[in-house]
Amino acid sequence: MRIFENLNVDFMAKRKTAYIVSTTLFIIGLVSLFVNGLQLGIDFKGGTEVALQFEKPINIGDVRDYLIKAGIGNTEVKTFGGETGVLVRTDMQEIPTAVFSRVLIPIEDEIRKGFPEVTFRRVDSTSASVTYEFPVPEVTNEVTTYLESKGFQSGRVSQEAENLQMIVRVGITDWIEEIIREKLPDNSFSFLKEDNVGPKIGQELKRDAIIAVLLALLVILIYLGFRFKFIFALGAVLALFHDVFITLGMFALLHKFIPWLNLEISVNVVAAFLTLVGYSINDTVIVFDRIREYLKIHKTAELKDNINRGINRTMSRTIITSGTTMLVVAVLLIFGGDVLRSFAFALTFGILIGTYSSIFVASTFVYEYATKYKKKIQF
Repeated sequence: MRIFENLNVDFMAKRKTAYIVSTTLFIIGLVSLFVNGLQLGIDFKGGTEVALQFEKPINIGDVRDYLIKAGIGNTEVKTFGGETGVLVRTDMQEIPTAVFSRVLIPIEDEIRKGFPEVTFRRVDSTSASVTYEFPVPEVTNEVTTYLESKGFQSGRVSQEAENLQMIVRVGITDWIEEIIREKLPDNSFSFLKEDNVGPKIGQELKRDAIIAVLLALLVILIYLGFRFKFIFALGAVLALFHDVFITLGMFALLHKFIPWLNLEISVNVVAAFLTLVGYSINDTVIVFDRIREYLKIHKTAELKDNINRGINRTMSRTIITSGTTMLVVAVLLIFGGDVLRSFAFALTFGILIGTYSSIFVASTFVYEYATKYKKKIQF
């Protein structure tokens, strides 16, 4: 299938308009990054994220008030997948000492409910767990299994036969659960997901994400330098930087004005950016290949004409490939839910800006360099 079979557009003549468009988007992105900043996910900033599914529709404002009044600081509460879903984010990672004993009440009540004749005592506790001791090992095993069946994260302290102690994990999630069950006793809920990331891990992930993107750009620069010429490689990497920066700017801008898009930077979004880099460079290489082909065939023709020929001849492939890919990521964007929305948006916007940059950034950079320094590009 081919479209635009005999396309003959003077793209290089439109490059100044493209400069205005790119500069405008670049400035908007830069201002957005400085003013709004990026909304980092739990993966990078550390904290706790919990998704809940209620049986009945829920009022987000009420849930937010309950948690804030209970003392869970810097809490973000929003819908998740519909009017019965709630996503709770907080930068807290440990239960405050003042309320720790309150979180243990449901655990101990459950033990007494299941084993009313059994005596037990609390022998140790940390900010994330509590340890109980029972009279005999058999009871310890039974209580551990029972609490697991009730949704608690319990386990034996030791696998030895004479072990008498059971450890139960407690965290921010348990506190959130206790608050909501107390405030909304008639609306039962289940956990859809729970993510906990420490600040050290978050910083490491942030550093590794930046290194991954920079290394990808460096390797691409080296590869294209060998395959074409260094000026082509530089133009391609400039186009990639253009794509990534403007897409980041859109994340910073639209997160504030269109919050339902859930445009936070997570590990999934970093994967989308790396995918975008690969997709965009593939499109650029195809355009460069055709330009190189015409430079070999029409050695006496103007560089401008050969670049225009190369872009025009690849336009059919570009539109078909980008269009079919866009259909898939658009479906993810619309129907993929909150979890995939930021990933799908990065790809959707990235494909658009990547296709644009292959024509009006990478190719025009090569043309501007050759024109300004009177260089004759030959292969």
